[in-house]
Amino acid sequence: MASTSNIKPWVQGPHKRYRLVDCSLIDPKDGQVYEHVTVDLKDGLIHRMTKLSKWPSPGDEALSWTSNEQITIINLNGKFLCPGLIDCHVHLATPPGEEGLRDTMNQDPTTSLLRQPYPAHQMLKRGFTSVRDCGGASLALKEAFAEGLYPGPRLFISGHGISQTGGHGDLRSARDSEYACCGGNTRGLGRVADGVEQCLHAAREELRSGADFIKIMVSGGVVSPTDRLTNTQYTAEEIRAFCRVASDAGTYVTAHAYTPAAIRIALENGVSGIEHGNLIDEPTAKFMAEKGAFLTPTLITYKAMASKEFGSFLPPSIAEKNMQVLSAGLKSIQIADQAGVPMCYGTDLLGPLQVKQTGEFALRTEAGLSALKVLQSATINASYRLRLQDKLGRLKEGSFADMLILNANPLEDIEVFDRPTKHLLAVFKDGRVVESRWSKLPTDIPRSANIE
Repeated sequence: MASTSNIKPWVQGPHKRYRLVDCSLIDPKDGQVYEHVTVDLKDGLIHRMTKLSKWPSPGDEALSWTSNEQITIINLNGKFLCPGLIDCHVHLATPPGEEGLRDTMNQDPTTSLLRQPYPAHQMLKRGFTSVRDCGGASLALKEAFAEGLYPGPRLFISGHGISQTGGHGDLRSARDSEYACCGGNTRGLGRVADGVEQCLHAAREELRSGADFIKIMVSGGVVSPTDRLTNTQYTAEEIRAFCRVASDAGTYVTAHAYTPAAIRIALENGVSGIEHGNLIDEPTAKFMAEKGAFLTPTLITYKAMASKEFGSFLPPSIAEKNMQVLSAGLKSIQIADQAGVPMCYGTDLLGPLQVKQTGEFALRTEAGLSALKVLQSATINASYRLRLQDKLGRLKEGSFADMLILNANPLEDIEVFDRPTKHLLAVFKDGRVVESRWSKLPTDIPRSANIE
């Protein structure tokens, strides 16, 4: 049998062992910072954690956890160790490379796929060790990152976002021709399905194609050409069909929704998360909290699209819709927070706007959220949304060794994440140093194939 190194020569070799000594460990569960912590990494996991009062000398317990193994010991001298960040709403299939919205959304599929590793690597450099793609990214890309073919975050995908005809995922203009019969047609980030039978089929197709969860559109959207923001899309029966397929497969449905009516019909029929939610009201927010549903606001995308820097990105008709949700966005964060809705970090940036990914941190503090709540949205809350709370979102024994080394405490200033070149010293993903701006800690170089 051929070895893995021959079949997939890009797959990295065994993990290095690391011991990080004298860390200031940030726990987003309650905002505690534990000083003088030693963290031992093994096989991509946090193997052991202990608290020491000083830098260990040879023979100390910290150096005797294992024997006959080469361990790289790094003294952090009190620098901060934080869980890797999680962005719960990205679109890697709209990479930069085009000027405006229309060309960004309609890139040739091959061109788009070849470009997608670039923004993913940039996300990793910003400290996002996991991202949830809410429409467009493929299983091929997910596997390429998991195998180390390209540097990128852990990738969780919905496949195509599923839309009714004329809904938010239907990118045809009013003058485009009708799709062929039988539904299930795909174009760009979306798939169109109408009626219970088509909805069942579309959801099953996305799961068959490698989707980790199902994304549906239940209201109008900013960038779709033919619907209004206030439209409510999909019937209760159709939504239940999506949720039945997801539940049978052991996963969940999240819904693009802006208005109270759209949010309610989604949650009443089995959806467990809402994307955006800019027009939410207090009763609906309380209903979300009672349901334990997750909200993933994406304020930065509206601000970026309305900025002078990207002033030509949106056509005028869509720019008007963008201003409606931008003005309501900060208020929606406040309403959801006061109701106790668990919120995740999301950005929803398209094309060249993706450089603004860390700008969401400042916007949420502007809305009145504490640094701890904002950090929780990008760590522990997001891990529960991904259903990986035992492996992601906190640094504890047995969890994935996805973490950041910082020279400043984000609980004192959450915007340190918006200045990664100044404050983010190193990024660990799967126990490997994948990015480093610290000379003391070089990156792990993937094993190269032998040249014969």
